[in-house]
Amino acid sequence: MSRLRRRLLVYRSIEFLSSRVPGGTRPDEECLLLVHIRKVVGQVRYRICDHCEQGVITEVTLEERFRSTGLGTRALSHVRSRHPNVRWRSTLNLRATRDLLRRMSIPAAGAAGLCPHSGKLGLRL
Repeated sequence: MSRLRRRLLVYRSIEFLSSRVPGGTRPDEECLLLVHIRKVVGQVRYRICDHCEQGVITEVTLEERFRSTGLGTRALSHVRSRHPNVRWRSTLNLRATRDLLRRMSIPAAGAAGLCPHSGKLGLRL
């Protein structure tokens, strides 16, 4: 499939579905599922602190055939639009995701850059 055709496919037939992550690393982690014809082809996992309005992107995955189509950028833009007042950071350090996050102006979160409320109960981190 050509690159242009894959890009059109991404914009026409990919649905975004928000969900909590069942059995995730944290019980309060949220997930944006990228669905193509009833099949999950990617996901963005993240946490948000309601107290300090900081968000941390913890995982971005895409099927190989959807890489370099703009789907990653579109998915992160969707997450940002759902949470417009949140300052985003990321814990990802793989080259492909690092490049995507740099293009989206999402800085890496060092240990000092993580939310101070992360250890408390009752938060959406």
